[in-house]
Amino acid sequence: MVPSVLAGERVDRVISLLTGMARSKVAGLVAEGKVLVDGAPAARAQRLEEGQAVELADEFIPEEGSNRPEPVQPDPSVEFAVVHEDEWLIVIDKPAGVVVHPGAGHVDGTLVHGLLARYPELESVGDPERPGLVHRLDKGTSGLMVVARTSAAFDVLTAQVRARSMSRRYLALAWGLVEADRGLIDAPIGRSDRTPLRQAVSSGGREARTRYEVRGRWTDPDRTLVECYLDTGRMHQIRVHLAAIGHALVGDPGYRGARQGFGENLGRPFLHAWRLGFRHPADDQGVHFASPLPGELQNLLPEGLDLPDEM
Repeated sequence: MVPSVLAGERVDRVISLLTGMARSKVAGLVAEGKVLVDGAPAARAQRLEEGQAVELADEFIPEEGSNRPEPVQPDPSVEFAVVHEDEWLIVIDKPAGVVVHPGAGHVDGTLVHGLLARYPELESVGDPERPGLVHRLDKGTSGLMVVARTSAAFDVLTAQVRARSMSRRYLALAWGLVEADRGLIDAPIGRSDRTPLRQAVSSGGREARTRYEVRGRWTDPDRTLVECYLDTGRMHQIRVHLAAIGHALVGDPGYRGARQGFGENLGRPFLHAWRLGFRHPADDQGVHFASPLPGELQNLLPEGLDLPDEM
């Protein structure tokens, strides 16, 4: 049975903590339907509730000490910008093209490897495979992330993520002219049946809500700059939701957004985490950070565009 101390944690993290199995391996077992929660196959990224029964066949449970994940090795060659640091946390500006943490196909050269080279104390904070990470960004997404430097800060910040009180705002350039000045996309997201590595709007998916406000519309070609606010944090959420309403992101090859003639050499989705706000673990005071658009994204917008400064 899930104890109260692990309530709200993801099923893969709980099994990894209890068995010592690599989280990536546990995720594979979940995907294969070999992990049961209350007798039913666990959903990917499912968060557990106190008292739920989690089952994993004995054949998949390693002997004690036989399958501990290898520690992530520091790599000073991984580049990222530090926006703020103190004894509790670090706020970084992640460049596009950098994978956040090790996983299938990405065993080295990730942001975590670079963080450990600069902040070795992160090794003992949070998940050993994702030390210090409170949230994540896709490889192709640039912008702000907060990383915990202590276990106490990790607990406070992850609680804010779960409570959806951490403010994360994104700028996205979408194809076409978005009609409404503001709106809410409320559609569940799950793994795509056609392409397992992608996500899709699905009736069997998990709850997902994206709010947006239009910040500019232009023609030749038709495109709209929207500021997105996440009510939930599903994989590829903004990309999937905007594509689902007919406005895929410029430069996004995964969701029908990479097109010839405009932004064809971008090599990434036009998606940037430009505002981040949360309550600091040290004193519970609100703090806010901003990141300007990278040059390759700014070049696709008219000069002199005035974006709002308020959070």
